[in-house]
This record gives sequence, structure tokens and C-alpha cells, in this order.
Amino acid sequence: MKKLFAVLIVVMMVFGLVACGQDSNDGGDQGSDGDNGGDSAEVITLRLAHNQTSLDNPYQFGLNKFAEELERLSGGTMVAEVFPGTLGTNESELAMKLTTDTVDVVVASPGFMSGTGVPEFDLLSLLYLFDSFEHWETTIDGEFGDTMKDLITEKTNNDFKVVGYYSSGVRNYYGKKPIVVPEDAAGLNIRLQGSPVQQEFWKKAGANPISVGWAELYQALNTGTADAAENDHTNMMLQSHHTTPNGKYTSLTNHDYTTRLLLMNGHTFDTFTEEQQGWILEAAEASVAEERAVTYRMLDESKAKILEEGGEINEVDLAKFKALALPIQDEYAQENGMEDLLELTRK
Repeated sequence: MKKLFAVLIVVMMVFGLVACGQDSNDGGDQGSDGDNGGDSAEVITLRLAHNQTSLDNPYQFGLNKFAEELERLSGGTMVAEVFPGTLGTNESELAMKLTTDTVDVVVASPGFMSGTGVPEFDLLSLLYLFDSFEHWETTIDGEFGDTMKDLITEKTNNDFKVVGYYSSGVRNYYGKKPIVVPEDAAGLNIRLQGSPVQQEFWKKAGANPISVGWAELYQALNTGTADAAENDHTNMMLQSHHTTPNGKYTSLTNHDYTTRLLLMNGHTFDTFTEEQQGWILEAAEASVAEERAVTYRMLDESKAKILEEGGEINEVDLAKFKALALPIQDEYAQENGMEDLLELTRK
């Protein structure tokens, strides 16, 4: 009995020591979480996404800069992970994931906002709205861009918030022959985007708009299904369109300085402290500067590569192309009550 009693005492002592150890560990975890005055805080991770699968594109460079600056500004309390095409390759579908908390920041086209109840963004589909990258930047970073930001917040009930504007380059005509004036496009089957106002422009020039998937366009230019197309130098070069018979000639129509939106969910943004919001906006600003710089550099490099690989590039009579576009702009703005917005782009 004495031996049994001694064993029981030892067992009770062991359990007592284990319990004390557990209590000590519990208190330590609470302190590290900051609940009891600890110094460290929970790290917040934002998910940034775009629809391009290549890592060598301006969107990737821009979002990488966002992540870098956010971590630096916050002292590591906020970080970001970039998803290149892995959460979706369709811009509209990707942007909708903002509303389900699948992602926190995305790059999206203005056309997406038009489909979510902000038709004013269709204005950016008008050709020859901008004369240069400088004109585009002055407008998009000024009163026009601020007005569009407010419209998005208001008309989507804060579901979407613009934190910056990316550039997607400037689009030019390319085809089986060069063009100098709009009439030179007469009779050509030209692959276009789905925008009605853009199709109207090329129809007025005498061309026949056709629909061809981006992945199928190389083959269409190679076989003659498409006589021509339009895009920026970088996308054209990366797809080797300039090496096809019907993509050899690029004419510098500079008809579309394109915009992309850096979007967040406004409700998510509002959950952060004022200081954290400041970090996000500052990181977005740095991201925009980086993305634009890379876009402009890659356009120049792509243009040089097109020439090196046998493509031909010519200037056009821009005044005649703009003269064709202006009545379309005015008519569209009048029909949709957007005269004031259009006027902001012409300042």
C-alpha cells in the first residue's frame, strides 16, 4: 500500500507540472499576438491579380512594385502576393472576384465597369480621344479621372474603388498593306474589338469589321481570313503578327490610347485604418508609375524588334483620321448625356 501511495503521489506531481507548463505556454502565445501588450502584430496579406499569364508584362511589374512598396511603407505589417493569370484570364470575371473576397486588387478594363452600371466608361472606347501619352496622363490623372473614380464608387455602392490607372499602350493599324488616309482601309476585312463606336469608325473608313479570337488571329492573318487588325506594338510583336503576310505593314494611326483600372473592393478598403489606407494608396501610386514606365519602354523595344524582323512601319495623315473620329465622339456624347465628360478630355 505504501508503494502504491508513493506512485500515486509521483503521478499527481507530474500532472501538476504539465498543467503549469501549459498555463505558461498559453500566456506566452497571447503576448506574441499582442493581446496582452506584445510588440508584434498580425501581418495582413493582400492578393493582387491580373489576367496575363506571362511574367514579362507591364501588369506584373506594376503589381510587383505595389507589393514591394506596401511592405516597405507598412514596416512589414502589410504584404501582398501577386497572381499572374492564375485566378483567371478573363478581366471581367477576375474583377467580379473582388466582390467575393477571392482577391483584393485587380487590373481590369473600363469595359467591365460599363457592364456593372457605369456606362460613362464607354467613353474611353472612343477613338482619338487622346493625342499622346502626355495628353492621356494629364486627363486621366486630372479632373476627368477623379470624376470617373467618384462615379464608380457612387454607382456601384462602393463595391468597386479605383486606386489607380494603368496604361495598356497605344493601338495602331497593321495589315497586308500600309494605309496613310482612312480611305486606304476601304474593302479590308479588319479584326476589331467588340466596341460599337470603334466598329463605326472603321466602317466609315470603308473597312469591314470582323470578329476573330485573339488566339486565332495569327492564323487568320497568315491565311488571309483577316486582311488587317489593330493593337499595340508589344502585343503584336509577342504574337509574331508582323511575320505574317497580312500583318507585315504597321501604320501609326495611334487611334486608341488605352486605359486599365487598378481596382479594389471599396468595402474592403474601408475596413483598414486611415494609416493603412494611406499605405495602400501610396503603394498604388508607385505601382502606376512603374507599370506606365514599363509599358512605354516595351512599346519602343517592340517597335524596334518589328523593324528588325522585317516588318514595315509608316506614318499616316493623323488629321484626316481625327476628322473622321470627332463627329462620332460628339454624337456618342450627346446621345448618352456625356458632353461634360467629353469636354474634360479636350482641355
